[in-house]
Amino acid sequence: MLRLRRAEYKQAMGRQAVIVLYVLAMVAVIVGVDVLFLRHQFGLRLAVNVGIVLVFGAFYLKFLNRP
Repeated sequence: MLRLRRAEYKQAMGRQAVIVLYVLAMVAVIVGVDVLFLRHQFGLRLAVNVGIVLVFGAFYLKFLNRP
């Protein structure tokens, strides 16, 4: 019984680490695109940022959303 709990704990911690890395990658992509390409274009920057978040969300739901 204790082994099962430890295995579940390790699995949950690994899952959280993957999600944190995924969110950090998303933030890095957004900031990189903003700084490199869209520094002075507020409306376009907002639209591109929303698009990036939607793409990352779609990939999360498709590949990382495990029950």
